[in-house]
Amino acid sequence: MGKSITEFFEKSLSENDIPNELYGEYSVKKGLRNEDGTGVLVGLTKISDVVGYKKVDGKKVDDYGSLFYRGVNVKDIVSSSKEKRFLFEEVCFLILFGYLPNEKEFSDFKSILAHCYTLPQHYLEANILGFPAKNLMNKIQQEVLMLYSYDSDPDNTGIEETLGKGINLLAKIPSIVCYTYQTKNHYFDNQSLVIHHINQEYSIAETILHLLRDDGQFTQKEAEVLDIALVLHADHGGGNNSTFTNVVISSTGTDIYSSVAGAIGSLKGPRHGGANLAVKKQMDLAIQDLGLDATDEDINKLINRILDKDYNDNAGLIYGIGHAVYTKSDPRSEIISACCKELAIEKDRVKEYEFYCRFAKAGVAAMKERKGINVSTNVDFYSGFMYDMLGIPSDLYTLLFVIARTVGWIAHNIESKLYSNRIIRPATKYVGKATEYVARNERSD
Repeated sequence: MGKSITEFFEKSLSENDIPNELYGEYSVKKGLRNEDGTGVLVGLTKISDVVGYKKVDGKKVDDYGSLFYRGVNVKDIVSSSKEKRFLFEEVCFLILFGYLPNEKEFSDFKSILAHCYTLPQHYLEANILGFPAKNLMNKIQQEVLMLYSYDSDPDNTGIEETLGKGINLLAKIPSIVCYTYQTKNHYFDNQSLVIHHINQEYSIAETILHLLRDDGQFTQKEAEVLDIALVLHADHGGGNNSTFTNVVISSTGTDIYSSVAGAIGSLKGPRHGGANLAVKKQMDLAIQDLGLDATDEDINKLINRILDKDYNDNAGLIYGIGHAVYTKSDPRSEIISACCKELAIEKDRVKEYEFYCRFAKAGVAAMKERKGINVSTNVDFYSGFMYDMLGIPSDLYTLLFVIARTVGWIAHNIESKLYSNRIIRPATKYVGKATEYVARNERSD
């Protein structure tokens, strides 16, 4: 049969190796990151600000983290709000329009969203129930692209048109996610097919819980906690991979459906949106092996095994601890931890929550001792535990991220159109050699 693809590839590696030192020689920033770990500036934004360190005399100095949406501290949004329903919708308005709405504006915005909840006629039967899929992230990409076909003017990329289409996606994606999961659950996992009608009086968080549960019921605390989780995942600056992917795609002048589908593809990756699954697997294994009554010493030993690449997946990573921007603290993690504590009391899972807290404390201390760096738990450390207490299956952890982050993608898409409006086209440096073309019959074996 001749040579295999593996042999071709091995020969290719020997012919096309790029020495690591060339990156330094040409000042190429791997992963668009500077030597001190900070991101290379690729744009300007007024949508959100991620603060994890400060610069003193040009040097990076670790600091306690903050997250701002349009200049408003997320901690203040969560703690100061007297109305605990529709908090995510309020943040969506803030992110999209740049200011906090008054009562009339907010009521109108909720009505617009609720009107957009409804899927096109026969969409559920034709595109979801009729075409089940095992991989839900890929399926949601397909569904977003399918909505292009239901748009009477899908390639109109005007600012207001993009905003309208984006809000329509923001409203429809939650039910599409839930229906897609129920279909997968029925066809591939042999479970009963449960399809509830959409209730336009519900918030997006309430809609998710209603559509996922056989009885459609949920408590006020459950809805509040999920609402806050959506708020914390709504945006994280323009440099995160999926948001940047969305802006890069939209800069070509293509439609919003293609941009959002591309962003979802980015978020599917375990280095981005799939991290909470890695944390849940790590913590389930730790609890299984140590038990909830493990001593602090037992936990310390296990964490050192992780760092020694002798536990879990042997990657040497404590999943859920550390972040590319945050150093001393991740405000999202602090808020989710507090929510988990409240939910754990309701669900009688306090000992499990306490195990997470002790594990986190030991992990942070071990990283400081062994690597000399300040780290904290990130948003993924507690989020999987939160979703598990809410009865949300692990198949949907990253899809909840999609539901929340859609609003950030839309806002950055529009901001880039308004103020940059150029195709994103960076450069690479050719470091190969010039080679003469040799006729096919004259090449050596």
